[in-house]
Amino acid sequence: MQHQQTDRKIEIEETIPTSIDSLWNAWTTNDGLQSWLIDNTDVELKIGGKFEIYFAMDVPDGSRGSEKCTILSYAPESMLSFSWNAPPTIPSLRKLGPCTWVVLNIERVDDSHTKLKLTHYGIKSDANDWDAYLAYFQSAWPQVFLALQKHFS
Repeated sequence: MQHQQTDRKIEIEETIPTSIDSLWNAWTTNDGLQSWLIDNTDVELKIGGKFEIYFAMDVPDGSRGSEKCTILSYAPESMLSFSWNAPPTIPSLRKLGPCTWVVLNIERVDDSHTKLKLTHYGIKSDANDWDAYLAYFQSAWPQVFLALQKHFS
């Protein structure tokens, strides 16, 4: 995968009311993701391992979620990065496969609070479809954080 750095990115940072190990497991294990986000996932915590979250199982393969997304790098209980694809509602970008990437930075605040910063990189500005992509994830990522906050509250 080739990553093109652009100035367009999405950043969200919040303190989550949980321990650092609980937050780490919530993002890096199937049981963890399934406890707060969605019922169907395939995550392998290793470089090149799968980071697939299936938001819809009743649609054709390739349109279910983050298919073909992989873990790019990680530092235990500190940082996780993974490739990311476009939603099926933007087919011109979806057909590219994983074309952007997400970095989660995790920092202990105290025993029961952890700061989570999500940065979504690689959002290009050379076509209207990228504007739609940006708008989609500017709406979607806050919903993810809301679900995470709700789970740990």
